[in-house]
Amino acid sequence: MPRTASLSDAPLSPARGHAPLYTPAQRARRDATRWTLVQGLLAPVQFLVFLVSVVLVLRFLATGQGEQIAAWSVLAKTALLYLIMVTGCIWEKVVFDRWLFAPAFYWEDVFSMLVLALHTAYLLAWWNGWGTAAQQMVLALAAYAAYAINATQFLLKLRAARLDMAAGAAA
Repeated sequence: MPRTASLSDAPLSPARGHAPLYTPAQRARRDATRWTLVQGLLAPVQFLVFLVSVVLVLRFLATGQGEQIAAWSVLAKTALLYLIMVTGCIWEKVVFDRWLFAPAFYWEDVFSMLVLALHTAYLLAWWNGWGTAAQQMVLALAAYAAYAINATQFLLKLRAARLDMAAGAAA
């Protein structure tokens, strides 16, 4: 099996002193695949659903009102998370030739597993009636906290990629 270029094969970015996020071939694959657009559309949709859901969950916890809509919002957020994870794996396979844990996104993918585990724990608790509704919503908030950290990881990584591209264009 031929060896594909890895992040360690990439030259160091002169302005930033580290290997760029994408090799030129990976950048070309990233730009050519429709999965980049899919990820770019799903991410803000998921974030918007997350924001609405946080408000609904907090409202329920504070007032006891709106349990059902809060639960449905967490289910919608979780469904979007699963969708973005599946399409993200496809994107990663196209760009990096790995379904998951490509070196460029290794730690983001590791933390994504925690995010998935917490959201799945909420689903199991909700489906099986484990705990009170308030306890389930606290679990949802824990999942959301992990998601917020994970989203920040990805945003910082994408910002670094843009800085690398700008440094490369300036060089």
